[in-house]
This record gives sequence, structure tokens and C-alpha cells, in this order.
Amino acid sequence: MNLKGLGVALITPFTSEGAIDFDAIPSVVNNISSGGADYLVVLGTTAEVSCLSPTEKKDVIAAVLKANNGKLPLVIGIGGNNTAAVMEEIMHTDLSQFQAILSVSPYYNKPSQEGIYQHYAHLAQVSPIPLIVYNVPSRTGTAVSSETFLRLAHDYDNIIAIKEASGDMAQAEEILKKCPSHIQVISGDDALTLPMLLAGAVGTISVLGNALPQPIKRMFHYVENGELEKAYRLHYQLLDMVHLLFEEGNPVGIKALMKSLSLCSHSVRLPLVPATKRLSERIESVLEATLFTV
Repeated sequence: MNLKGLGVALITPFTSEGAIDFDAIPSVVNNISSGGADYLVVLGTTAEVSCLSPTEKKDVIAAVLKANNGKLPLVIGIGGNNTAAVMEEIMHTDLSQFQAILSVSPYYNKPSQEGIYQHYAHLAQVSPIPLIVYNVPSRTGTAVSSETFLRLAHDYDNIIAIKEASGDMAQAEEILKKCPSHIQVISGDDALTLPMLLAGAVGTISVLGNALPQPIKRMFHYVENGELEKAYRLHYQLLDMVHLLFEEGNPVGIKALMKSLSLCSHSVRLPLVPATKRLSERIESVLEATLFTV
């Protein structure tokens, strides 16, 4: 799969009672696709997937497939800290509509680098579609080192990319410098999308893109056209919003922004709670003050 450009990690909209808001899913998907996104990531960690039942996961997939109607390529999130269970989920999920699997590195267990390597090696051996390694140590507790990822990339042809969200530009550059030609490096941090693009990443998997895909795509065009002054100006315009989105956790912030845009409610599932009034007001203030017209 070509992962170039803007991928969006879809939220799961909920009603005020906590049920999946299937009426909101078409609006969310249409906002993303009409805003120029290049692909969707379904059931990633931004979707609060850990709080969805197996039946709800299937229902969300069906709703997104219907709303998308073949417009954008799809990536599915399948990950966890029980390797055998992740393998089972991969083998028993209908993957016919998906181009790749995004799999977060094992969390909480804090495996060694050899444990991380073996985890992904086992997934690669059973997956019928390509795999994207997701490195986000701020959430998992353990980083996928550049050495471990490069080893995986050389050993398994169906490991095609890494979503690099460690915040460590030196690690990203090490991977970009040494990875095989088939490997794609993707920014996993909205705040680092532009620096990652300039370092050689092919694109980003964005949270902000749920609400504001257009300015992110415009920044991509500026980079492609060599208009770096405009790219930097837009990057810094977006940065204030990005920082707010993650202040009280993800997807708390993005859902508050999407409520401001009348795309869905701000509801999340416990143990998350909706954005505070103060954060919601600051998000609305930045939204009103920033025209993103660069």
C-alpha cells in the first residue's frame, strides 16, 4: 500500500448515553474524505478501541465501509499486549476491504527489544496483508528501537512501514537513513508532521485530520512544491490547536473540536471523560482566531 500523504486515525463517535453514534459516522467520514485525506485508519487507538466490544468493532467497520463507499483506501488497527490474541484477531477478521494493518507495539508488559521483535515476527507470519508497526512509547511504556524495527524490516517483506510517534527525530532519521527501499516512514505525531516530512517521511497518520484535514493537505502541497515558508507558517498556525488536542488526552481534545464544528458530540467512554469547559472554550477560541488561510 502507498501510505504517502494524509492518513486519518478515525474517532468513534458516541451519543451522550455512551452508545456508538452511527448517525454521526457518515458526517465524520465525509468531512475527512472531502477534505482531501488519502486514507482512513479504522479502529486505531484514537477510536477508543480498547473500550469497544468485538461486536461493536464489527459494527463500526460496517458503518465506516458504508460511509466511505470505496472512496478512500482503508487501514485497520489490530494490536495488543497478548501476542497470541492479536494473531487470532488477525486470522479471524475479514480483511478483504483493508490494505494494511496498523499494529501498536505491546503495552504495559514492557517487553525487551527481543520480545518486541518476536511479537511482530509472529504477526507478520500470519498476516495476509501488510503490517505497519506503531511506535508510541508515551502510551505503551516501551519504545520500538530503530535497530529492532530495521531488523524486522529486513526479515519480513510484509512489514512495510512504521508509524513513528516517539517524538525522537534522531530515531526517525536513523530509520529513514538505513531502512530498505520498500519501507515507508509515517509521522504519528501531528506536532511533528512538517519536520518529519522534511526529514523524508512519506506522510502522517493524523488525529487533527478528523476535524481539519484541509490545512494539513495544504501543508503537504507546500512541501511538495518547495514553498517551505508557507509550509512553516501553516505548521505554526496549526501547532496551537494540536497542543490543545492532547492536553487532556486523546481523543478527548479532538472530540471537543469536532463538537465545535458540529461533526459529533464530545462524548468519550470511561476511563476517559469529556473535555473540561475550560479546554473546550480554549479550543473554540483558537479555532475562531485561526483562519488557516496561508
